[in-house]
Amino acid sequence: MMVETKVRKVGGSLVCVLPKEAVKGLNIEEGDNLFFNQTPDGSFRVTAADPEFSKQMEIARKAMRKYRNTLRELAR
Repeated sequence: MMVETKVRKVGGSLVCVLPKEAVKGLNIEEGDNLFFNQTPDGSFRVTAADPEFSKQMEIARKAMRKYRNTLRELAR
């Protein structure tokens, strides 16, 4: 699906209004952050997830798997 929107100038900034299809697809609401990640071909991918946070969570998951038994004992 392709969704089109116009870029407009508001004050000293450029803004675009996200169509409802994009809002629904990104599962976002007012106040959420969007991240623009440049792909190898030069285009951009828009996500609602913070890539740095995702990377940190993956490291935490690996540590939790490795120390599963220790964490279980500590939780007692």
